[in-house]
Amino acid sequence: MSNNPAGAQRTAAVERLLGLEARGELMSAHVRLVAQALGRSERTVWRWLAAGREGRFGPVPAGRFTITDEVRQLLALWGGNASRVHAELVESARLNPARGPVPSLATLHRAIRRDLTTGERAGLRQGERARRAHDVFARRPAGHRNAVWEGDHKRAPVEVDVEGELVCPWVTWFIDCATKVIVGVAVTPHEPSRDAVLAALRCGIDRRVPYGPAGGLPSVIRVDRGKEFLCRTVSGAMGAFAVGVCDLPAYSAHLKGTVEALNNAVEEMHFVVLPRYTRRQKLAQGKPVDPDAPALSFEAFVAGLLAWVVWWNTEHRPQELGGKTPLEAWAQDPTPLVDVSAEQLARFALEDDGRERILTTNGIRWHRRSYVAAWMVGHAGMRVVVRYLPQHDDVLEVFDTSGGYLGSAYLAEAAGVEEIRALKAARAAAARRLRADLRAAEKLRRERFRAQTVAGPAERRRTPERGEAAGELAGGARRDRRQLARPEVVPHGRAPDHWVRPVEPSRQEGGGRDEN
Repeated sequence: MSNNPAGAQRTAAVERLLGLEARGELMSAHVRLVAQALGRSERTVWRWLAAGREGRFGPVPAGRFTITDEVRQLLALWGGNASRVHAELVESARLNPARGPVPSLATLHRAIRRDLTTGERAGLRQGERARRAHDVFARRPAGHRNAVWEGDHKRAPVEVDVEGELVCPWVTWFIDCATKVIVGVAVTPHEPSRDAVLAALRCGIDRRVPYGPAGGLPSVIRVDRGKEFLCRTVSGAMGAFAVGVCDLPAYSAHLKGTVEALNNAVEEMHFVVLPRYTRRQKLAQGKPVDPDAPALSFEAFVAGLLAWVVWWNTEHRPQELGGKTPLEAWAQDPTPLVDVSAEQLARFALEDDGRERILTTNGIRWHRRSYVAAWMVGHAGMRVVVRYLPQHDDVLEVFDTSGGYLGSAYLAEAAGVEEIRALKAARAAAARRLRADLRAAEKLRRERFRAQTVAGPAERRRTPERGEAAGELAGGARRDRRQLARPEVVPHGRAPDHWVRPVEPSRQEGGGRDEN
C-alpha cells in the first residue's frame, strides 16, 4: 500500500469498486464518480480496477537507488558530504567493475533526502548532539512539591578574580521539579567536589533562616551518573533519610530537563550581562572586543548569583506555573512537608577525624585555630568530638563522647557581632545564676535555734517571711472563729404575719374591769 495520501485514496477507491463488482452492483456511474473525485480520467480508473483484480493497488515499483550501509558509513566518514561519497563510489566501481553501475550525484542526493531522516543526516554531519536536536521527548507529570529534586553542576562562562587569578566558577544547585523553586545552591571557584554537593543539599533541606521557606526532605533526587562523585555523595548523604537517588545515564540531559533548563536560563538571563563573559561576540581574529575589561571579585560574583536566585524564586513567572512565581506555587501546594530537626541536620554528611578533644577556656582547638560558642560557657574541661563539613572550616559541630549533640562552634577569629554578644550574654547569665545560688546559701546559714526551757536536742528555727507570717495569722484567725462557733444556736427571725399573736388584757384606769 502507498504511504502518500494520493496513493491511499487510490487504494480505497479501487477496493470499493472491487467490492461493488463482487456483489454485481458495479456500474459505469461508480467509475465516473471516482474519476471526478480524484481528478483522473475514467480510462485510468478502469486501468486501476484491472490492476486491482491482480492484487496491485499502487503504481508499479521501478528500480531505484537506496541508501546502503556502505553509503551511511561513507557519509559519516566525510561528514555528510554527498559529493565526496559519490566520488568514493565511482572510484570503487572503477576498481571493481562487478559491483554494478553507480548512481548519479543527483540520484544520490534524492536518496539521502528520501531514506534518511533529518536527525540522521544531522548526526552523520555533526554527531550525536546534533541528532538529538531533532528527537521528540515526552514531558513528565507535574507532580507536587518535594516529589522530585534535580541536581547538577554548571560551569559559569564568566572569568572571575580569585586572589589575582582569573577562573571560571562552578555552581552546584538543586531545583524542585514541580514548583521550579531553587532550594539549594553552592558556588566554588574551582571544579566542585563533594563539599559543594553537601553544602547545596544542606541548604536545600534546612528551612530555617537564612534558608527556606522552601525545602525539607524530597522523595527522590535525580542526578547525572556522568558526575560519578555527585551521585555517590548524594546517595550516601540522603540514604540516612531514606531519600531515593535516581541514577540517570551519562549525557542524558533530556532525563533531567528541569535543571538543564535552569542551567540555560541562568546563562541567558544573568551570566551574559556580566563583565568578561567568555561566550560574547568576538572580533575577526577571535579576540574579545574588550580584553582588558575588569573582572568581578569572587565575592561579588557569588552575591550577584544569590540575588538572581532570589529573583528567580520570588519574581520570575515561568510559563508552566500559570503566572505564579516559584515561591507562590510552593506556598499554594498543600502537600505536607517533612522537616529535619536541628540535631539531625547537625549530623548530616559530616566527617570527623576520630579524635577526642578537650574544651578549654579558649574553646576548641582544631587545625591550630580556636572555635567558640555561647553554649561552651561553664563546660571547660569537657571531652568532646568534632565533626565538620569537608573543606568548610568556618563552623564545626560538636558532640559529647557518647554521641550527644552539644551545638555549633564558630571560628573565633571570624566570629561576628552576634556570636560575640551571645558569648558575653552566656557568661553574664552564668554569673547571675551563681550569685543567686550563693545568696540563697547565705540565707540558709542565718537560721537560728529555738529557745528551750527543758533539756533536749537543739531545734532549728526559721524566721518566717512577711507573707508567710500574714498567712499564719490569717490561718490562726480562721481556726479561732471555727472553735468559737456554736452550730446548735440558731438566731430567731421575725415571726410571720399570719401567726396568731397573744393579746395582752387591757387594764382600766385605776386597775378596775369594764362592766356591761
